[in-house]
Amino acid sequence: MPAKFDAATRAKAVRLVLDHRENYPTECAAIKAVSSRLGMTAEA
Repeated sequence: MPAKFDAATRAKAVRLVLDHRENYPTECAAIKAVSSRLGMTAEA
């Protein structure tokens, strides 16, 4: 079962992915890197 994150946490994760997307070869790679730093999984 996926973890539930509040709206502020999700917004922060999305903002970080958008801000750092150009540093990664794919959007998926950016999502995995950011989610790992925030203690999440990419699927959450």
